[in-house]
Amino acid sequence: MGLVQWTKVDPEMARQSEEVLLKLNEEGYDAFWVGGCVRDELLGRSVDDMDITTSASPEQVMELFADCIPTGLQHGTVTVRSGGYFFEVTTFRTESEYKDNRRPSEVQFVKDIKEDLQRRDFTMNALAMDRNGKIVDPFGGQSDIREEWIRCVGAANERFGEDALRMLRCVRFASVFDFKIAYNTWRGLVKQRDLLQYIAMERVRTEMVKMMAGPHPLRGLELLSRSRALEFIKAPVHGDRFDKKILVCIEQLSGVDVLLRWSLLLISGQYIREEADALLRRWTFSNDDRTRITGVLQVEELMKTVVRENKDQLTLRSEWIVTVLACGRQAAEDWLKIQPLLPSGSRLSTSAEKVYQKIYANAAEWTQTMKVHELKDLDITGENILEQLQRKGGPWLGQLMKHLLRETAIGNIANQHEALTAEVKRVVADDQA
Repeated sequence: MGLVQWTKVDPEMARQSEEVLLKLNEEGYDAFWVGGCVRDELLGRSVDDMDITTSASPEQVMELFADCIPTGLQHGTVTVRSGGYFFEVTTFRTESEYKDNRRPSEVQFVKDIKEDLQRRDFTMNALAMDRNGKIVDPFGGQSDIREEWIRCVGAANERFGEDALRMLRCVRFASVFDFKIAYNTWRGLVKQRDLLQYIAMERVRTEMVKMMAGPHPLRGLELLSRSRALEFIKAPVHGDRFDKKILVCIEQLSGVDVLLRWSLLLISGQYIREEADALLRRWTFSNDDRTRITGVLQVEELMKTVVRENKDQLTLRSEWIVTVLACGRQAAEDWLKIQPLLPSGSRLSTSAEKVYQKIYANAAEWTQTMKVHELKDLDITGENILEQLQRKGGPWLGQLMKHLLRETAIGNIANQHEALTAEVKRVVADDQA
């Protein structure tokens, strides 16, 4: 076995990947670990996958390994499975001419690792290491890692012109690693940013989600604002609409609450729920994530209406409970997590601030007192009501059920079949009066 002592990798994964390198070497091919795994080991960051590059052609790799999947033969990539782990094994290659500013239209296999490294995006990713721990570093990637620089391999205009997504990767790496962006790389990014219009929103979202989940999202947001990069994507966002005083609170939300960081970001951009939902839809967020992120905005809108009117404690409790029913318990809890982070003075007025404080102080307890949260929690069904009244269903039934849910959640009616039946009779009698 080789001499490399990986410290940031699952030991069994490291052993299995080394077996793949060894087999290639024994057959006379050059083989290296490459890119992110080498970079992250040098940075002392956890390594999740281990990519391999080799002088062997895809066909030769497939002949050597019985358990493999031809994942990207046209790009020279074969996925090899060893001991339950999957490794992407890619033939040394160069790329010519890119389609849509993102996909190489032609790939040529080469025999020299340095030619392969030359096509990569940043110097810190243009690193390869053999089984003996010897690092191939033709572009000064190790030095840039030590000095904490993000720098393009070769001319930034060319690298960003080949794949415009690299501009967002540049910002994401600078944000997550807390690195500086080299002057020529930054200049190239600003110059080429209009090419971002060709990148699929799914790829944009992936980079942004990684950045927002990282330890320094503010750094990334500041770089995006300065470069105005997001003004050029398919679903553009303008940085000048965001309130910096609110934005600075984002890092107080831990990685566990990463979706709440998005909620706070949208609050700082003064988005209302419908606008936020439309944007997140265009950004290809899942339905679940969209619902969670915009739920907080829905609570915020309802609360703004509540605090405008001077209401007593009892009425505030009722209003809060109606809000929980409308938006859901998760959205209400998320809103409460965000409240203490908002800077004082970001509210409508001093009197509004006091009402917010009152709601924030009591809301969790008010939620606890709720005996019901959904229609299915009621001790009466729509069928029961139709039977009782001998009437056909219609919109009236939905309205009546909502009324029962609200009154029971507030505590005006007990959640008991008899009490609910009596309320049905009272409402119907009133309607007929």
